[in-house]
Amino acid sequence: MDAKDILGLPKTPLSITQEKKSRPQKDSQRKPDGISREVYALTGGLAPLMPAIETSQLKKRLPSDEKITWQWLPFTSSARKDNLQLYHWVRVVNGVPPTGDYSFAKYNKSVDIIKYTDEEYEKHLTDPSWTKEETDQLFELCERFDLRFIVIADRFPSSRTVEELKDRYYSVYRAILIARGPSTGDVSANPLVKEPYNISQEIERKRALSMVLSQTKQQERKDAEVLAEAKRIADSRMAARNAEQSELAVTSNAVPEGTEREISGDTISPSNVQLLSTVVPDNASTLASLRMLRVYLRTYALEQMVQAASASAGLRTIKRVEQTLQELGVNLKPRVPTKAVCAEHLELRKEILTLLNLQKQLQYKEAEGSSVREGSYSETPGTPKRSHRVGDQDRTFIPDSTGFGGERVGKRDQKRKAPGRLAEAPSSPAQSKRPRKLKASDL
Repeated sequence: MDAKDILGLPKTPLSITQEKKSRPQKDSQRKPDGISREVYALTGGLAPLMPAIETSQLKKRLPSDEKITWQWLPFTSSARKDNLQLYHWVRVVNGVPPTGDYSFAKYNKSVDIIKYTDEEYEKHLTDPSWTKEETDQLFELCERFDLRFIVIADRFPSSRTVEELKDRYYSVYRAILIARGPSTGDVSANPLVKEPYNISQEIERKRALSMVLSQTKQQERKDAEVLAEAKRIADSRMAARNAEQSELAVTSNAVPEGTEREISGDTISPSNVQLLSTVVPDNASTLASLRMLRVYLRTYALEQMVQAASASAGLRTIKRVEQTLQELGVNLKPRVPTKAVCAEHLELRKEILTLLNLQKQLQYKEAEGSSVREGSYSETPGTPKRSHRVGDQDRTFIPDSTGFGGERVGKRDQKRKAPGRLAEAPSSPAQSKRPRKLKASDL
């Protein structure tokens, strides 16, 4: 039993034509000429965005009447003095070989070596450490080897160092230029005259260079640490100098003119001393803490200076300073914190703090003056004292006795005895209320 028996399918095999369905044949597109296989596979036979060149024009050459050949021909170079003849391949057009100098001869550059006469040597170029023969040999080798002093020192007959050869050559060259020039000003712009060769500096430079090149890695690491420490010290000194200059610029303008006039008077009160200590705070600790930092933002330094300036003020005073800045349309922190802007911002804060302190002192003085005036009024003997009215005194409650017909019997006697009672009764406080009298309707 197989799957067909289970499914109830006939067991007759299907024909081959039914099992293998015919697939539609794809139209084979031939790759056009002039396009590589990779490009054609990427485009998929689609039309390109840009117009392509016709395939017939790809390998088509322009018509020309020139006949070009390559020939093995001899040549000479003007860079050589021996007229040596060599051969190379040359492009020949229509059978006419190229003429002219060798194309690479223009790269042969030579140094123009100055020449001197015997008379000029005896007059301007004599040197006790050099003879004329050695000087002549030096200039011949300089012309031959184009001032390559390493090669010249190797070929020089006597034992002379490279620095000595350079010093002799440049000193002779400089002396001849000055002697042949019509005036010293005409040749003063020449580099050899303007900056003469210094043999001692050159020797020291090479010695220092050899020391650097012969150092070990440990010595290089130690030198790097020393240089870093020196740079840090220089930066800290520069920052301290700038901080001192900014502090002097700010503190010189911190005290306003009114305060200076008040202090320059005949008397100095303790309140003025306190005001000065508030206006010009001690920023030594702030500057010392900033000097300890190698790198810091100017906004951070401004915040520290503001905190130091407002250290003696209370929280309410600081809020009033900020409120005054907002009323003036000034930002609490400068948007462009340059050195000048930060100095002006700090100066403005100090001036506002000075103004608030002056206002406090003014209120204190006004209150003190008003209290003194009130005390003088109360102590003056001619000043009338304030008397209490009769109605303000406490009175004893006496019920009204009414007679027949509604007449009040004891009212007249009560009025007669009122002054005596008032004289004997103690004064009542002004804020006590007068007792209400009973009426006949209340009885």
